[in-house]
Amino acid sequence: MTLRTYLAMMIIATLMTWLGFGIIILNIDPETTNWLGIALFYITLLIALTGTASIIGFIIRFLFLKHELIARSVFVAFRQGFLMALLLSSILFLFSRGFFSILNISLLILGITALEFLLLSLESDRLRS
Repeated sequence: MTLRTYLAMMIIATLMTWLGFGIIILNIDPETTNWLGIALFYITLLIALTGTASIIGFIIRFLFLKHELIARSVFVAFRQGFLMALLLSSILFLFSRGFFSILNISLLILGITALEFLLLSLESDRLRS
């Protein structure tokens, strides 16, 4: 798959996910819906944020880090975009459930940072082998 094809598919999929998220926002009442409506809200938000953050992250990496391989830039941008989307979705979920506090947010950020460092170390071990 070429870079142009990947970006086109990613942009189209992200736009479709944002459209689906908008439809969910307009049609689902959070006060009366069951767990499925809430799950659809958070899943579409996570996917839409992942796509958006991945595209923006790749563009920034492509423009400013020209020494990296394109495939590596795509992979790293997607991984970091997913982790950022997971962080934002989790913060929103904690806020909706009344568990939004500095301690919980700090623990969440610490956990996601630890996960990123673990993934970086596994990737560097794989590249050295």
